[in-house]
Amino acid sequence: MGKMNTNSTGNSASQAYARIGSARIYYRVAGAGRPLLLLHGLSGSGRWWVRNVPALAQHFEVYVLDLAGFGRSRGRPLALAETPGLVARFCEELRLGRISLIGHSMGGYVSAALAARFSERVDRLVLVDPVLSPLGGYRRAALSLVTALRYVPVDFLPVLAWDTLRAGPRTMRRAIPEVLSADLRADLAQITQPTLVIWGEHDTLMPPAVGEAVHRWLPHSQLVVIPRAGHNPMWDRPSDFNRIVLDFLTAPQSPGRSR
Repeated sequence: MGKMNTNSTGNSASQAYARIGSARIYYRVAGAGRPLLLLHGLSGSGRWWVRNVPALAQHFEVYVLDLAGFGRSRGRPLALAETPGLVARFCEELRLGRISLIGHSMGGYVSAALAARFSERVDRLVLVDPVLSPLGGYRRAALSLVTALRYVPVDFLPVLAWDTLRAGPRTMRRAIPEVLSADLRADLAQITQPTLVIWGEHDTLMPPAVGEAVHRWLPHSQLVVIPRAGHNPMWDRPSDFNRIVLDFLTAPQSPGRSR
């Protein structure tokens, strides 16, 4: 376990590394309260949550992870099938007890798999445009990505480009086919935790119709589509995203199935 250090800005956020098997996982912590983990998508890093952590940290102890092979978590490429167990071991190492999870895209797969396979560890689940069924081949994904760029905010492009370069070709060569073929549908019925599914109205990588299907597959879910948001609603519409997530996570009782 790496040493926890207060960051250079002098606020309450801290950063450290955790050694989990052969992986060295970088993470940041902010706030106090019940533990809440944020898991980013393909080619991403914890920086994708920068517009959300301050609001979430007012209510929770927020852990922002760089998944293996991405961001500052160097040393081994991502193996998608192994990552839910890796995150579960991270929680055990830090003695976090029951957690809430927010996972975006590929991180949504990891979060849903963890909730299905380690249900005793997860209290509530938020899935943001998650990849839970196969996306098709490279050609289809590439065409969808080109279309999606129309809805990517200009200020997000440098973040996306730098995180992709930092991940490097070794990680991306392994991660892309695994994400494109990811299929968790057989496990979703095992998710008994209250689940919030968030979708961007203008997500062209995975249109809102996919969100409707995810909502049907999950037995205890509600679906919210955020207007004028693309595949990254937590960045595109942070105020709406933060309000919706906090309403769900701080509700005294789990809400019923709804849209």
